[in-house]
Order: sequence, then C-alpha cells, then structure tokens
Amino acid sequence: MLQFEELKQRLAAMKPQVDDMADALGLDKLKKELAELEAKAGEQGFWDDIAASSVVLRRTSSIKSKIGGYQKLAANYDDAMTLIEIALEENDESLYDEAKEAVDKLEAELETMKLATLLSGEYDSSNAILTFHAGAGGTEAQDWAQMLYRMYTRWAERHDFKYTLVDWLDGEEAGIKSACIMIEGENAYGFLKSEAGVHRLVRISPFDASGRRHTSFSSLEVMPEIAEDNNIVIPDEDIKMDVYRASGAGGQKVNKTSSAVRLTHIPTGIVVCCQIERSQHQNREVCMTMLKSKLMEIKEREHLEKIEDIKGVQKEIAWGSQIRSYVFMPYTLVKDHRTGYEVGNIAAVMDGDLDGFINAYLKMNSRENA
Repeated sequence: MLQFEELKQRLAAMKPQVDDMADALGLDKLKKELAELEAKAGEQGFWDDIAASSVVLRRTSSIKSKIGGYQKLAANYDDAMTLIEIALEENDESLYDEAKEAVDKLEAELETMKLATLLSGEYDSSNAILTFHAGAGGTEAQDWAQMLYRMYTRWAERHDFKYTLVDWLDGEEAGIKSACIMIEGENAYGFLKSEAGVHRLVRISPFDASGRRHTSFSSLEVMPEIAEDNNIVIPDEDIKMDVYRASGAGGQKVNKTSSAVRLTHIPTGIVVCCQIERSQHQNREVCMTMLKSKLMEIKEREHLEKIEDIKGVQKEIAWGSQIRSYVFMPYTLVKDHRTGYEVGNIAAVMDGDLDGFINAYLKMNSRENA
C-alpha cells in the first residue's frame, strides 16, 4: 500500500496551499461584501435603477462564483483524503486509480485557482468574445479555422463555461471563413486573452490529392464583454449598418428574413456581425456590445487615453508572427513561441486541453510584472 501513502503525502503537501487560498481570495471580505449586496438587492426600489441593479447583480454573481469555487476545492480535498484513508484501512488496492485521479484533479484545480488570483485586470473577470478568421490559403485555412473553433468550445466545456454562437460564415468547400462566439464564465476573458493572435498549422492536407504538406494560418481575436452601463459613446454617424439573412453552422438556414446585422465603425473600419437573435433590433444591440468591447480592448492594448485616439483597423488586425504552431507531420508538437511551452499530445490539445499554455503565459506575465 506504499502507493497510497505516497498519494497521501502529495495530498497533505497541498493542504497549506488550499488553506492559504482562502486568504489569497480574501474569502472573509468576499462573504461580508456578498451579505451587503444581497441586503441591497432586497431593498425597496432596488429595480428602479436598472443600470445600478445590474452592476450589483453581476458583482453578486462574481463573488458567489469565487466563494463556490473555493468551497468546491476544499470539499474535493476532503473527499480525496477520505478515499485514500478508506483504501488504507480496508487494504483495497482497487481504489488506487480513483484516488490518483482525485489527487491529480485537485492539483490541477489548485493551480488554476492560484493563477486566477493573478487576474487583476479591469476586465479579467468578464465574459470573453472570440472571433475566428481563416487566413490566406482557401479551403485548408478555412478548415483550420473550424478546427480552432472546435478546440476553444471544447475548452469551454471542460471548464463548465457556457458558449453561444454569435456569427458564422461557412467556408467555400469546408470549414469556416469566420465565426464568433461568446464564452460566459468567471475569468473567461482573463484566461483567454492570451490566446489572441495567429495560430499556425502544419499537416498533410486532406484536401490535397498529392498528399503534400501544407502550412495554414488562422487568427483569433479575444475581447472582454463590456457591461451595458459603461460610458463608451459611439455617435450614430460613425456607424454603418447592413442587414442580411442569417445562416447557422454548416449552412443551415436559421432565419428566412434579413435579421442578421453587420455594423461597420467608419472611423476605424472595424466590422462586427450578429445573427443569433430573431430581430434586427436585438442583433444590433449585440453588435453594439461587441463593437464597444472591441474598441475598449484596442484602447487598452494600445495604451490610448480615449476611444477616439484609435486611428484605424490596420492596428487591430495586423497579423504579425504566429503565437503558436500546431505540427501534425512529420512529428506531433504544439509549441507556444512566446513562453516556449510545448506539448507532444496534439490530439489532447485539439480536444481543448489548453490550460498548460494559458497557465504558462500567466506565469510569465506575473514574473514580468513583479
């Protein structure tokens, strides 16, 4: 039963970190703030100011998520220790795989929560808006864009985040020319902001009858969802609106009327689209949220004082060099060119196992900002 004793020692070594996490999160302060917010929500006239009440509810939800996350971590620790102690008492070696999985899972959860404490940016706790664009290369690049789309939706599912399709434009033969999704969850933007950039694929193309190796590029934009109560004002004369018929993933028609909306921000040339809602008005509202989010993200990234300082779209879509390469042939390797982090199990990565890359980037940033 030596293997169980080793697991127990690994688990015991994590106990101080689990306890320290309560202080790192400021758990006592969060519980006090939660009680105050819930009391405020119960006051008469709370809903008279919709904008203010929305702020309170979002903050309440965020605090509950943090407290719940820690409580789940502590419960998982207790469950894993109980399982190991039962196995030792009953000398039951059949429980080893289950116990090891529980310890490994707790270790990963603890690492993720530790990194979450590094997310102190203004919008890190926000939902994330992801936009995929196929690069030059026709069908091969469009197929690669859809592979990336699948990879990030799988990542969202692994973290119990909700994702919603906002816009979708089919490729000519396969894949997608572009797509946009909203990923909702605590710190979604904080974790995913590091994924923005150009992603490079090297493989034997299934669309090449000669079986030659191809290199393809697709880009990913990541923006925080900006709350409706923000103070960003976009003059109507700065916006051009087009409407078109919506279509779903794979070319499936989802609306026979021209309800989909495309907004162009004239000063910068930035374009946003939405087709998920049933009416033009609703789709326009979603587009406006996305446009404000994109302008704010550019402003923050370019260290500008105000939105009006953004000169043009060329700053926003410049591809530059790729942030990550995915090699399927002649060997299998996924390597991040910023951190040097690499993984040989490309199948797991394409199935949404991205935490290693995200964590490596957050650690690198925390060291640089220390």
